[in-house]
Amino acid sequence: MATPYKLRCNLTGHEKDVRVLVNSIFPENGLISGSRDNTSCLWVENEAEQRFDKSLVMKGHTNFVSSICVMPPDDNYPQGLIVTGSIDKSILAYRPGEAEPVFKLTGHEGNVCALASGKFGFLLSGSWDKTARVWLNQKCVMVLEGHQMAVWAVGIISGQGVMLTGSADKTIKSWKAGKCVQTFTGHEDCVRAIAVISEGEFLSCSNDATIRRWAISSGDCLAIYYGHTNYVYCLSILPNGQDFITGGEDRTMRVWRDGKCVQTLYHPCESVWTVCALTNGDIASGSSDGIIRIFTQAPERVANAEILAAHEASLASAPVASQPLGDIKVEDLPGPESLKKPGKKDGQTTMVNNGSTVDVYQWDASQSKWIKIGNVVGSSGSTQSTSGKTLFEGKEYDYVFTVDIKEGSPPLKLPYNIAEDPWMAAQKFLYKHDLAQVFLDQVAHFIIDNTKGVTLGTGSALSHSDPFTGGDRYIPGKDETTDMMMDVSDPFTGSGRYVPDGQDSVKQTSSHFPVRDFIYFDSASPVEQILGKLKEFNKSVDPDLQVPEKSFESLVPLLSGQSNDEGLKTLETLITWPQDCVFPALDILRISIKNQAICSLFCSQPSFVDLLCQHASQGNQQACRMLAMRTFANLFRHPEGVALAMKEIDSILQSAIVGKDLTTKNAQLAVAAVILNYCVKLARVDDLESKSKCLQAVGEVLTATLDPEAVFRLLAGVGTLVTGDDGCKALAHSIDLPDLIAKFQISDIAKLAECALQLSKTLAS
Repeated sequence: MATPYKLRCNLTGHEKDVRVLVNSIFPENGLISGSRDNTSCLWVENEAEQRFDKSLVMKGHTNFVSSICVMPPDDNYPQGLIVTGSIDKSILAYRPGEAEPVFKLTGHEGNVCALASGKFGFLLSGSWDKTARVWLNQKCVMVLEGHQMAVWAVGIISGQGVMLTGSADKTIKSWKAGKCVQTFTGHEDCVRAIAVISEGEFLSCSNDATIRRWAISSGDCLAIYYGHTNYVYCLSILPNGQDFITGGEDRTMRVWRDGKCVQTLYHPCESVWTVCALTNGDIASGSSDGIIRIFTQAPERVANAEILAAHEASLASAPVASQPLGDIKVEDLPGPESLKKPGKKDGQTTMVNNGSTVDVYQWDASQSKWIKIGNVVGSSGSTQSTSGKTLFEGKEYDYVFTVDIKEGSPPLKLPYNIAEDPWMAAQKFLYKHDLAQVFLDQVAHFIIDNTKGVTLGTGSALSHSDPFTGGDRYIPGKDETTDMMMDVSDPFTGSGRYVPDGQDSVKQTSSHFPVRDFIYFDSASPVEQILGKLKEFNKSVDPDLQVPEKSFESLVPLLSGQSNDEGLKTLETLITWPQDCVFPALDILRISIKNQAICSLFCSQPSFVDLLCQHASQGNQQACRMLAMRTFANLFRHPEGVALAMKEIDSILQSAIVGKDLTTKNAQLAVAAVILNYCVKLARVDDLESKSKCLQAVGEVLTATLDPEAVFRLLAGVGTLVTGDDGCKALAHSIDLPDLIAKFQISDIAKLAECALQLSKTLAS
């Protein structure tokens, strides 16, 4: 049996709950804590006196500190950074040893309740706003959206470029290059924490009182660990990389080895919010009483007899609020003589009738004896009449109101303790009974009106509700709105004899970075062919979409880049034709917008990009999709087009990504040209988030089988972005672009092989 952990020391200094603990990089064996008192503290080990000294208090947040991580050293910050997240929706970064933040990150719309750092300076944050965000060089470069409720946990597997998010929607998602690649299901309640074990596995814990081990690649749950009797809030991997510790709402920190709970460390408070495995083998906990406790296996570091006795005394006197007697008959409980029998396993608990009190004892296998860990609330057979409490669903409350919400429906029970915030209690009530949010104020004021004369929100120490949510458990906001994916594919199919010209005169892309010029598609098909096909289709479309035959002649000037009011009006109708017959009109459109006035006119139409994206969607003819992408590429000719392209970058790049399934050379070249044009534009501006989107698009499209010239354009785009931009290089590495690019170094196309080799060197520099 492994040496058991024993108390080493208590760290006091925070005024309220200690919500988060992490290891410090500088100094080593240090500890960083975050608290409800709005501060974070750096604790430095004092080996000579077997304690930790508070060396720094970091301020700046205006509300609870809920998450912390440490960024590794880099050229800008040789000692790394301490990064903190708060319920004030902000993220602050501190140099070790400095009390004031060096920068602040904003963007989340809710509590920043989880942080993790990765290679190349990446930071991942999770929030109550249902999103996770990826930050690089003090800028948000990706927003990970997909969870239906708050993101409570995050993790990074740097070697694979995988990011993990755990949510109150009971799921965990893995993300790569900003895309969700796997959803892990199995937890039955809110996921509270994630800890990465290796490149292939990670752990999670939940309000369902379990810990789960997962396989990253397959999504399989490899093991479920049971032992906690209430919500599990936190976990941390021990130095051996496999075993771990956990903490939760059952007053315990538990040590797990080989999948079994080998030691249970009770605390004299209800909530163990955070645990941390220190590099020297010690373990730490942060709790609802504001104290940090360090436990050790090293005999030389164990606290002296006086401190140990004081700790046992605090355990013995702690009220066990989570175990009210209710209808238990005290006379049926065993007496003190039962403690003469050894327990069956470490951590086993038992209630003992000591005459005037009912006490709880825990079996400590390391000492082979029972340790008193508290008194049961409501002992000595107390009832509502003697304790002043009302029992509801096994717990005691100051009030249990009967509330009529809906006529014709039975009344509902509303339990309330004076320690709770009325609005928080009302919110829990609404969630539990699936009631509309409009009742929130009504229920809260009902509580206030029916507790007049009582000071609310300041109850006794027996109330250990989650200070972040106001309840005994986190139940996130419920959004009845479901994200709907619009089906933009068209059911019409078919083809005509007219095929758009594929011999566009395109500027030769340079094999050196950065590329300076945009790519345009200017050459036109014969006018007679285009007009002939349009006239043919005009007879078959819906009468509401038909145009007078004489109007087709007004289109001729547009093909030579001349504006024409009648022609523009006709073209506006033609580009709304069904997918099987719209491509001749798109051919005219992509040519005509080389005229700046025409480009400006179409760019001013609110639905212009949506219409083109619809034409570029899967299921349509390749000619239609190709011409829509060529139109996007030609927008970059004029400032109005560039402005629209940048505004709609998400939609247009998504159309390009979808276009990776196109099989014709001309269509693939059009997709690559759109992405390259974005790269050329973005290389001139400071917009790391948009650059990230471009690199992600390249990574997605490069996974398809492409014409060498299309690959060449995509690599040229990457080279244009990363040349002289370390942030973009880091982004490229994070989505595994170097591996995708390396395979083209052996291409039979000399130009492509040379470009890939040059780009690989650039990324490695």
